[in-house]
Order: sequence, then structure tokens, then C-alpha cells
Amino acid sequence: MDVVVAVGVAVLLYAVVRAGSGTPVSFTPSRGGRLGADPAHLPYYAVRSLLRMFAALGVSLVFALVYAYAAAHSRRLERVLIPALDVLQSIPVLAFLTVAVSGFVALFPGSAFGLECASIFAIFTSQAWNMAFAFYHSMAQTPRELDELSRDLGFTRWMRFWRIELPGGAIPLVWNAMMSFGGGWFFLVASEMMTVRDRGRALPGVGAYAGRAIAAGSLRDVGWAIGAMAVMVVGVNFLFWRPLVAWAERFKVEQAGAAEIQRSLVLDFLRRAHWPRVLARVLAPAGEAAGRAGRVFGRDGRPFRDGGRRRRLGDAVFGAAVVLAIGWGAVDLVRYLNERTGLGVFGEPLLLGLATLARVVVLIAVATVVWVPVGVRIGLSPRLTRVAQPIVQLLASFPANFLFPLATWFFVRTGLPLNLGGILLMALGAQWYILFNAIAGAMAIPTDLREAMDDLGLRGWRRWRRLIVPGVFPAYVTGVVTASGGAWNASIVSEIVAFGGTTLTATGLGAYVARAAESGDHPRLFAGVTVMALYVVGMNRLLWRRLYRLAERRYSL
Repeated sequence: MDVVVAVGVAVLLYAVVRAGSGTPVSFTPSRGGRLGADPAHLPYYAVRSLLRMFAALGVSLVFALVYAYAAAHSRRLERVLIPALDVLQSIPVLAFLTVAVSGFVALFPGSAFGLECASIFAIFTSQAWNMAFAFYHSMAQTPRELDELSRDLGFTRWMRFWRIELPGGAIPLVWNAMMSFGGGWFFLVASEMMTVRDRGRALPGVGAYAGRAIAAGSLRDVGWAIGAMAVMVVGVNFLFWRPLVAWAERFKVEQAGAAEIQRSLVLDFLRRAHWPRVLARVLAPAGEAAGRAGRVFGRDGRPFRDGGRRRRLGDAVFGAAVVLAIGWGAVDLVRYLNERTGLGVFGEPLLLGLATLARVVVLIAVATVVWVPVGVRIGLSPRLTRVAQPIVQLLASFPANFLFPLATWFFVRTGLPLNLGGILLMALGAQWYILFNAIAGAMAIPTDLREAMDDLGLRGWRRWRRLIVPGVFPAYVTGVVTASGGAWNASIVSEIVAFGGTTLTATGLGAYVARAAESGDHPRLFAGVTVMALYVVGMNRLLWRRLYRLAERRYSL
């Protein structure tokens, strides 16, 4: 086992070094990007795409932990950070990419490393918000007895985070990271094909290969890209996500052990090898040093906020600073738009947003009815989870826009308008947030509560009403919030589909933003993105946040 693990790590490091050596090469924007059409290049392209995906996942994880911790432990910051998270998840990846390309290319002039950073940043914007929401919600729902234990024992804030909050959020964080990774695949084509100084530039990767094949109308190359993507998704699931899901089972809060547990061949190999224990002994002094250094953050029993008059004064100063900052930015944006197009530019996207809103509402309703029962069934059965998780992961991670050429052909042959077919295309990128959170919520239901329901003889709808709905509801709210934002984001690529010389367009805000981004019309792009953020934040404030407060007040353990 030690030999197998050592060889596996060596091969992984070799692949990273070999593929990473191509990132800092120089490029000339006037020449554009050229990718070989030979399928023999796909293994190299796959490794380059995986490097970008995992680099973005690492940055997203750090961001989610820091951002969610700040929002959960500071009443003032929570009032700004959570609404800001609503806005950030509603901004399309294309809008982030437009800004990121210019910034990173200027930061690394003449080097492809700037484009790599822009691509990683674009993937990061499709992953981070969902993970931050999940971890924030898990910290807000920390069991009362664990909260009291931390305060009574005088834990430092670092110990509380490391020993209570991070383990308590491990299961939803792992499943939402898995879902976020799938969201990164969805925007892989856009993140690997970008415009630099009005010229196209393609980074070596499976997404760029698929984008070139779609633009050329080559079904053969699209098929090769689909095959490569399927291999990548299955391989990542087997080698990475399946072991993580099985490992996260140790953090389930329950008083009785589960009759069946998640298993992973890779995790069994690692547990039977000696390398993890040797590495743990080597890193133990660093962990102890981090624990001692964490004392500077103070003890858990002392709240961050002050009381009385100082608290009210601090609230007033903080609120004034936030209002001034937002007001200055809003005035500057209005001045910019007024000078170029006039404020009437908001009229068209506001009306188009109603059409996209209708598609989002239909998608959420149908996905809830279909996928919540399926997710509960999978999450409550470890045996079924072992079988269904790779299938679900493949379906959720597979970039739906790889299938858009087939969708275009189907819509043309059947005469189905994209105004209706766009709902299906949006669902391919957004419905999985609800399914994954339903699975995570069902898995987190303590075994002792399930056994109590069995002893009381509760079956059918009574079991759902008394155990399953309250147990899954907090996770479902997280899923529906992120699915709503994901649906708006997916509208960018779902309301305009093209293959070869055939282009279908739906009426909606996503098509408006996509056209503005493609033509470089920045005033209309800013107007479309702003209106999309208003719609998403409005839905979250009026509906989803109220459901979350209900989940926090009535259905947390």
C-alpha cells in the first residue's frame, strides 16, 4: 500500500509540473490562440483544465471559510456580507471575465500566466458563493450544546472554529464544494476562450477544444470532447470526491452509529498505508504552533461586539461608511451610463428580466418536486449513495453547454421554441444544487432520530412531516438560494445557443447580457448585470431569506 500511494503521489506531481510548465509562456495577442484539432492532444488539455479547476477550488475554499466566518461572527459585517454574497452570485461569469482579463493581462504583460489567472478567477466566481453560503448556514446552526460546551470550557476562537464549526460544516461543505466543482465545468468553455485586445485567445484545455469544435460545427470533435470530459468527471469523482464524502461521515453529529457507512477504495488504500500517519506526525508541531498562535484571537466567551452606547455608536459609524461607499459607487455608475447611453438603458433589461424570472420560477418549482424526494432517498441509504453518487456527480459536473449542439439540432427538428427549451437548458446547470443539498441534508439527519422514528412506527407522510422535512429544510434552503442564482447565471448561455451556422435566441435578460458581452457594449453590459443582480437580490430578500430564517428558528438541531 505504501508503494502504491507513493507512486500515485509521484505521478500526480509529475503531471502537475509537466502541465504547469506551459502556463508562464509568452504570447502575442495579435496572433490569437490556436489549438490543435488532433484528439491526441486531449490528455494534455485535460490536465491543464484540471489544474485550473483545482486551483480555483482551493481559492474558493479559503474564501468560503474566511467570508462565512466573518459573516457568522460579526453582526455588523453580516448585514453587508450576506447581501453582497447575493449580489456576487447573481453577477454572470462573463461579466467577471470581462474585467478579469484586462486586469490580469496588465498585471502579467506578455505572459500567458495572466490569462491563466483570469481563467482561474472566472472559475472561482462560479464556485465560491455556493460554498460560502453552505458554510455560513452550518455555522449559524451550530447545535446549542456544542456552543455551550465551547464557552464553558473557555475555547479560544481558533479552537472553536477548528474543533466545532469546521467539523460541523464538513458534510454540507463537501457536498456543496462538489456541486461548485460541477458549476466550474459548466463555464469551462467561457473561462478558457476569452478576448484580449479585441482578438480571441484560447488556453489549452478541454473547454477551449470543445468551444472550437462547436464554432466549427464538427460533431466528431464535440464527441471527443464529451468523451474526455466524461473520463475526467468519473476519474475526479473516484479519486477525489468519493474519498472525501466517505471521510466526512466521521463528522456527523449523532448519538448512535450508522448501520452502514460510506466506503471508498481510495480512502481504504490511504488508511492502510503508513504515509498519512507519518505525515501527521511531521505536521503535528505545526498544528500545535497554529493552536498557540490562535490565542491572539481571544476566547469564545467574549463576544466580538460591544454593548450599550458604544455598540450603537459603532453601528451608526459602520452604517454611514457603508451607505457612503455604496452611494458613491451608485452615483459614479449612473453618471457613466448617463454620459454614454442615458438612464433609459435600464428599461429593456427590466422587461426582459421578467421573462427570465418566469423561467427561473418554473425551474425551481419543478426541480423541488422532482429532486428533493430523490435526494432524500439517496442520502438516507449509504448503499444507494455508493451507487448513485458517481451517476449524480457525472450528471451534475458534465458541462451542459457541451450538449447544446445536440439541443440546437433537436429544437430545429422539433420546432420547439427556445423560449420554452431554455428552461430545460437552464435546469441542466442549476437543478443539481437542490439535489446535492437534499442529499447532504438527508445524510446529516442523526441515526438516533431515524431509529426513534422506526421505534415509534412513523411511516409515509407522517415520517416526512415529523423528521425528513424538518431535517432537510435548512439544507434545501441553501440549495434553492444557490440554484436560483445559478439559474440566472445559466441563462447567459441558455438563452442563446449556436452550432455551426445555426443560432437560436430566446427572449430574456440572459440573451441581452450575452449579446452585450460579445459586442463589447459595456454600458448595456453593466445595465444588464445590475438588473440581474436586482432581480436575484429581490427574490432572496422577499422569499428565500424568510425561508432561511424559518429554518434557523424552527428546524436547526
